[in-house]
Amino acid sequence: MAKVCVPLAEGFEEIEAISLIDVMRRGGIEVIVAGVDKELVTGANGITVKADTDIKEVKADDLDMVVLPGGWGGTHILAENETVQQLLREMKEKEKIVGAICAAPFALKQAGVLNDRYTCYPSVEEQIGTDGYTDKEKVVIDGNVMTSRGPGTSICFGLAIVRKLVGEDVYEQLKGGLLADYC
Repeated sequence: MAKVCVPLAEGFEEIEAISLIDVMRRGGIEVIVAGVDKELVTGANGITVKADTDIKEVKADDLDMVVLPGGWGGTHILAENETVQQLLREMKEKEKIVGAICAAPFALKQAGVLNDRYTCYPSVEEQIGTDGYTDKEKVVIDGNVMTSRGPGTSICFGLAIVRKLVGEDVYEQLKGGLLADYC
């Protein structure tokens, strides 16, 4: 069974985090929700989520992927937290998958793991750098780096992760069950 860590930092974007966690779990992926310095993490819109573990307990060797939800508040914490940044670098070194949605590709850039092609929430590319940025795709896969645009693309992003980690059959079945033909 594939294993993915979703780090949550204060100010995360709730739609993105919950959609990703839900879609991946429906796809048969083991998802570890890791709090960054908190067990109860409050998102940008006041919704509090209880983490499964602390980010300090998460090891790259145990994972297939780390995926970051957006929200500027959470993104800045993810970009400044040395534990998160080190985990992202270790994932890259071990040729494992990293991903981010919305503003969170900024945290990938800070870790030095963002590849050439990416997408993000409109205007965030100005903080990251416009080389390689596209707004023409809901999900961009560049090697072992996956990025997506924002809250409205989070189900598509979760499905793309399922496709990559679990396979086409589960992806198609899940996409149909979620009525996500727009992905």
